[in-house]
Amino acid sequence: MLCYPKRFENLSATIIEWAFGFGYRESFMNRSLLASAAVMALATGSAGAEQLTVFGPWLGPDQENVEAVLGDFAAKSGHDVSYVGSDSFEQQILVDAEAGSAPNIAVFPQPGLAADMASRGFLTPLDSGVGDWVRENYAAGQSWVDLGTYADENGDGQLFGFFYKVDVKSLVWYIPENFEDAGYEVPETMEELKALSDMIVADGETPWCIGLGSGGATGWPATDWVEDMMLRTQPPSAYDQWVTNEISFTDDAVVGAIEEFGAFSRNDDYVAGGAAAVASTDFRDSPKGMFDSPPQCYMHRQASFIPAFFPEGTVVGEDVDFFYFPAYAGRDLGKPVLGAGTVWAITNENQAAHDLIEYLKDPAAHEIWMARKGFLTPHKGVNPDAFGDATLRKMNEILLNATTFRFDGSDLMPGGVGAGSFWTGMVDYSGGKSAADVAQEIQDSWDALK
Repeated sequence: MLCYPKRFENLSATIIEWAFGFGYRESFMNRSLLASAAVMALATGSAGAEQLTVFGPWLGPDQENVEAVLGDFAAKSGHDVSYVGSDSFEQQILVDAEAGSAPNIAVFPQPGLAADMASRGFLTPLDSGVGDWVRENYAAGQSWVDLGTYADENGDGQLFGFFYKVDVKSLVWYIPENFEDAGYEVPETMEELKALSDMIVADGETPWCIGLGSGGATGWPATDWVEDMMLRTQPPSAYDQWVTNEISFTDDAVVGAIEEFGAFSRNDDYVAGGAAAVASTDFRDSPKGMFDSPPQCYMHRQASFIPAFFPEGTVVGEDVDFFYFPAYAGRDLGKPVLGAGTVWAITNENQAAHDLIEYLKDPAAHEIWMARKGFLTPHKGVNPDAFGDATLRKMNEILLNATTFRFDGSDLMPGGVGAGSFWTGMVDYSGGKSAADVAQEIQDSWDALK
């Protein structure tokens, strides 16, 4: 059964999240034989029921969503399952681990902290065979194995993390009516996207709305652009070396990715308000020019959350839509997707913890949340009809078509870089400083942290 510890009953936090509302669907079809066998194995092991505590970052509606999933697991396994959510997860999980009172399962919002805890001996490797299962059953499966593999206390790489619940950032938003009126078609390659941008300029219009403003976090939207361009100009291995600083920020590959962003953001003809307005325009306001009449811009690159800042009453899929931020056809790098996601890891081992990881292989574990809100999955075996919203289903198709998935690079870098000099450097670059100079300053800040 699913239990709720009394000492957490009054835990609350304010959450701002874009989500599509739709009803809970209790009947799911077309289960894979492998997943069904896994659930049967859980059920036959219910005689050995154990207490299982799951600690994660979700509160409010998302807490209800994860509890629905865990409730299904509890019913099928017989384990007593408790979920605890906190808006101070990153700080609390370290305190608990160091005190020897860690939960059985911790749900990390990003893999950097999980990797750090693995290196200190606080995580338990997942069962053998989990990695092979992920490679086979997740789209871009090797990417998810790589993202969940960390060095243990002896420096040996082991699979510690299982990704469940993913977000997509490689999206371009547009107004279908604007495209139709102007005779524009959705581009399928980066070459076509750049040609469309030039066509819009030739028609006397402005193709892009871009804004980097975000208070103390100003600059972060540009880091997403650079990360996406890195994945579209370099192989995944180069991206991985970059985010760990095995290759320097001053490397030609990185400087080139920054300049790829600049080809859009530093072109006065390309950006609403001109290049000088990019750094000062708040990212929450930047897409609004698409909705003006006549439109101030035709496209806006941003992650799946951005509809929260569209004009009230905007219906995604009708008033506004999105397409995949495309890859270069001429570079043979497949269809890379930039995003984020939560990684589930065992922080206090018992059999119930391993059983939960096994349960997360089951399509039902994904479809329960798919039928609610705010959930995407790379699981190739889910029934897409389980989505209660066509927009989420379309986003998930982008995820399932990915040949490579990589986590937001700035989140994997040291805080002083990924949430510091990288942000400010992108503001400086948008203000006219050269990519080479900005890259050198970011690298200098990274070196100072070593």
